Amino acid sequence: MSQTTLTAARLAALVDGFDRSPAYAGLADALRELIGDGRIGYGTRLPSERDLTEALGVSRTTVTRAYARLRDTAYAEARQGSGTFTRLPGGRTRALDRALWPSDVGNGVIDLVCAAATAPPGIAALYAEAAAELPAHLGSHGYFPAGMPALQAAIAARYDARGLPTDPDQVIVTPGALAATAVVGAALAGPRDRVLMESPTYPNAVQALRSGGGRLATTTLDPLGWDLDAIGAALARHRPRLVHLMPDFHNPTGLVMSEPDRAAYARLLARHDAIAVVDEAHHLLHLDEDPAFVARRPFASYSKDAICVGSASKSVWGGLRLGWIRAPHALVDRLTRARVGLDLGAPVLEQLVLTRLLTSSMDDVVAIQRTRLREQRDALAGALAERLPDWEFRMPAGGMALWCRLPASGATALSTEAERHGVLLAPGPSFAPEGGLDRYLRIPYAIAAPQLVEAVDRIADAWAVVSSGRTGSPTPPSGSEPVLVA
Repeated sequence: MSQTTLTAARLAALVDGFDRSPAYAGLADALRELIGDGRIGYGTRLPSERDLTEALGVSRTTVTRAYARLRDTAYAEARQGSGTFTRLPGGRTRALDRALWPSDVGNGVIDLVCAAATAPPGIAALYAEAAAELPAHLGSHGYFPAGMPALQAAIAARYDARGLPTDPDQVIVTPGALAATAVVGAALAGPRDRVLMESPTYPNAVQALRSGGGRLATTTLDPLGWDLDAIGAALARHRPRLVHLMPDFHNPTGLVMSEPDRAAYARLLARHDAIAVVDEAHHLLHLDEDPAFVARRPFASYSKDAICVGSASKSVWGGLRLGWIRAPHALVDRLTRARVGLDLGAPVLEQLVLTRLLTSSMDDVVAIQRTRLREQRDALAGALAERLPDWEFRMPAGGMALWCRLPASGATALSTEAERHGVLLAPGPSFAPEGGLDRYLRIPYAIAAPQLVEAVDRIADAWAVVSSGRTGSPTPPSGSEPVLVA
């Protein structure tokens, strides 16, 4: 069981504005909501009554009665000599994790599980040019365990341009970012090692990073961002070998880590001898004009031991199945040996395509993707504001999805009902490694705007059924059948 400690100051910020008439009931209600939807993780140690009394500026009786109400309703338990810890009625809950399997449903069913855009213009031409170049490589064995040298150099040059000096031999090319993450897990996290993950997080990364048998621990990522005090406590308690984080347009929340927090987080990792695995799959997808973000230094600039994982799939096209690892020199051999244990190299044709892309037209292609995603994001946000005005979300400055907070728990039930209305959804618990987050829903804006608007109409109808407590089996769109993605 994860036992994160939440500071009184952090908790005071999370419950700010709670109803104070009466204060103990309002505080208990606010805490139940935070615990129930996963913003305070399962098994978290709450602040002492004295500390929270001071942080909130209320009476000791208020906090005592609020904690008692939590215990009476099974949202907390007292442990003799240890304090008060969060729990959930019925224990941890997990939903069927559809986010692990992209689907090709067709027939009028709208898939909002997979956050991946269609290919931008010009990709077919790049494949044709690469195919014309391919014969020159047919005389070799075609195996490049670390990647074709030209592609390694092109990827290294992109890191150089971001202010992170990189030699080509620090780059290992893989068949996608998940394969890269699995290589890291296999190489560096064995059965006796802990792997610290954020919650919520991208579920596929959880499975990939534990490929070497590493044991999972979590730290809660709340709506205010990264709680460095809690992260420091988790590092001290679990002593993880690897720490997975997404500082740029975090998936699914869309949060971006500030420069000061990057530096502070890196110091914590160094103090506890932990290696950061930095998922940068979305870092090119900044949709708003923000010079400060463009100039922001990579996390690895602050953490010399950090391992970066990149991908062409999110910023270009999911069908271009190439990713990479950017590792410190000292870890390259170990990672390469682990990679050979999984496969002997990525396809040559795709490597030729990506080399051409990175050295000639990457900026233009990504600009097209940003324009499309920006329009689709705005269309989705507008449709939600019109049809579901009581849903809350922070408008992300980049990435590929909105992280929506529902008026009440029920994201899992909504995903089941929405399927009957012809929409596939990934509810919040899919992104919670240890359960919770049933008040949240990730909605990607990777498909065309008219489809997104239609999807919101269907979701609104499904939510009306769920929130009323009714069950229904409306007729799916013409020619379609409900699809369960396993």
